[in-house]
Amino acid sequence: MDTGSSSVERLIAELGKLPGIGRKSAQRLTFHILKEGREKAEALSQAILALKDNVGYCSICLNITETDPCSICSSSRRNRATICVVEEPGDVFALEKTGEYTGLYHVLGGALSPLDSIGPEDLNIKTLLRRLDQSVKEVILANNPSTEGEATSIYLSGLIKPLGIKVSRIAQGLPMGGALELADQVTLARALEGRREVS
Repeated sequence: MDTGSSSVERLIAELGKLPGIGRKSAQRLTFHILKEGREKAEALSQAILALKDNVGYCSICLNITETDPCSICSSSRRNRATICVVEEPGDVFALEKTGEYTGLYHVLGGALSPLDSIGPEDLNIKTLLRRLDQSVKEVILANNPSTEGEATSIYLSGLIKPLGIKVSRIAQGLPMGGALELADQVTLARALEGRREVS
């Protein structure tokens, strides 16, 4: 469909590149932005630029942050004996919303996926292993409940258990193939409470 405007088409094309946004959603967003005043469009563009300019990754846990180390890693109130391993920064955000977990995190940056040519060297596994000193008593694997998430959990368990550290997996109250960041707070809280040791 030709909108008759190259500027409209350009924004639809750019918005359509975002995950979960198809052409129809991109069109709706574009026409919404077009209806709004210039100041709202400028506020949106400034927020995106500020995000790109100010947000980076924590040198310890690899979560997103504006300070290094992040507020979680630098907090004296966090339980340093437990590290929860997640796939993406959005998973940290989802787990933090539950208010149930008070330990530290480690963001892998994805999951093992041989079909997509993602191997152990493509994930933040070496940085995780360097963090596992004598103060760490438990590693909670909170990978997404997918084939790739399960494969990643099995691989990590094989690396961590020989170090004498307890390895547990969050309870499977999450649907297979679902994403952690999309789960509701109650489901996530129960999954954390019902975690089990990996055998």
